[in-house]
Amino acid sequence: MKHSIAMRVGPIGFRVGADWRLPITQLADLYRDYPQPHEGIPHFTVRLEARPRWRRFIRPNITLSGDYIIPDALPLPLAQGLLASEMAMNLQMALGQRHYLLLHAATVEREGKVLILTGESGSGKSTLAALLSERDWRLLGDEFALIETVTGFAWPFPRPVSLKNASIAEVAKHVATNRFGPLLTATPKGDVRHLIPNDQALGGMDTPALPALILFPRFGSDSAVREMGASEVFIRLTQASTNYVALGDSGYRALTSLVTQTPARAFDFPDTATGLNTVARLWNTLT
Repeated sequence: MKHSIAMRVGPIGFRVGADWRLPITQLADLYRDYPQPHEGIPHFTVRLEARPRWRRFIRPNITLSGDYIIPDALPLPLAQGLLASEMAMNLQMALGQRHYLLLHAATVEREGKVLILTGESGSGKSTLAALLSERDWRLLGDEFALIETVTGFAWPFPRPVSLKNASIAEVAKHVATNRFGPLLTATPKGDVRHLIPNDQALGGMDTPALPALILFPRFGSDSAVREMGASEVFIRLTQASTNYVALGDSGYRALTSLVTQTPARAFDFPDTATGLNTVARLWNTLT
């Protein structure tokens, strides 16, 4: 590709190439403090391409490509190149990752123990994880929890946190402006802005920890906490995993171990302050 960048996020190395300079320049700023892949060899390659070629110059559109592809994925405009690269990196992990059980979740660590926050898009997990990481927690990741299938450890994968819509302003109250990427408007996900993880998260990228609590937050309802049976947690986590089926027996054993050894709760919260207080209370009670 004409323009490219390589970086390592936790144990995973990426190379991103593009037909345009803009998305690579933006990525270089977001990932300015990230290391290179081990021995210079990435695990996954992402390509942001113009198809057909004239789309590079006339109404530029980005087609997502790489080691793994979805043939009918819709292109994105060049102005949303950061979102395109994020989606393409997610795609490589979702379709190609076989060493870790992947859960669509945010993860933070405190005192050697990991909190997993998982739920549907808009549940508030990214906002809570971002704000916790600005307090006494270390951000492990926003998009994926990487659960090692043999040991059960959660590995850091601290890519820039993808904040959406109202959560952008909420997190911006607590974080310096130079930690944010550009604001992307009118995307398929609404307004999107990326938060660069802090030094604690980047400095701890090679340090995994064991899960100690699983929470299923849901933003926008009156405050409530509900206990969850192991069978419900198991089913909901299979739905949250992008590679559970592909992993086969190792995925089943890893998920069974996680569910049987880790307490879980579902909770509703009407605002961010209540959500953070609920997390703190459940953490102190259950771990």
